[in-house]
Amino acid sequence: MNHRSLTRQSGFTLVEIAIVLVIIGLLLGGVLKGQELIDQSKIKRVVNDFNNIGAAYDTYKDRYRYVPGDDPNAATRWTTAVGGAAPANAGGGNGTITATLAQVLTGGNVEAGYVWQHLRASGLVSGDMTTAARSYTPEQTPFGSNYGFGSTVDVMGFGAGVQVFCASLPPKAAEQLDRQLDDGRPGTGKIHADAAAAAQNTAPTAVAQLPAAVYVDASANPWVTVCKKI
Repeated sequence: MNHRSLTRQSGFTLVEIAIVLVIIGLLLGGVLKGQELIDQSKIKRVVNDFNNIGAAYDTYKDRYRYVPGDDPNAATRWTTAVGGAAPANAGGGNGTITATLAQVLTGGNVEAGYVWQHLRASGLVSGDMTTAARSYTPEQTPFGSNYGFGSTVDVMGFGAGVQVFCASLPPKAAEQLDRQLDDGRPGTGKIHADAAAAAQNTAPTAVAQLPAAVYVDASANPWVTVCKKI
C-alpha cells in the first residue's frame, strides 16, 4: 500500500492579522503619547527656568544694588567663592552686562559669564563653582542648549541693555513659551525670537523678526532662540 503524506500550509488568518495591527497601533500610540508628555515636561521646565532666572537677577539687583556680572564688589564680597580659595570676579559697575552677541550664550571670562558666577555665589542659582571655568558656564535648558545674559549691543530689536536668553528651542517649544509669557509671536511683545538656526547656541542677531512673523518648524533650521528684556 502506498501512502501519500500531505503537506499542510498554514498562515495568519485575517482576524489574527487584524489583532497584530491593532497591537502595533496601540504600541505606536503609546510611544508617541509618551514622547509628547516628555516634550511638554521640558517646555514646562523651560517656562519655569526662564521665570526663575529673571527673578534671580532681580533679587540680586535688589539685594546688592548692582547688576549680577557687573558687580564691582563681587571679589571682596566672595573672597573664596571659586574652588573654596579664589575670589569671584569683579564686574565693571556700569549698570549693564558687557557682552557681544557671540558671548551672551557662551559665558566665559567676561561679564556674560560672571553673571552666572555671581548668581551662584549668592545662592540664587545652583551650579558648579569648583573652578573658574565652570563657575562661568551658563545653565542649560532641558533641550541641551544654554540660557544666557547680555548684551551691550542691539539684540532682536530690543536695543542695548540687559536681556535674558533661552537658546535653541524647537519652534513648537519656543512658541509655547512665548504664548504662556507673552503674545505667541516672535517679532512683537516683551519676548522676541531670533530667526531659526541650524546649530544650537548660535549667536543671536540684532535684527528683530517682522511683526507678522510666526514660529515655523523646519528640519533644516530646527532651533529658535528667544529673548526677554529685563
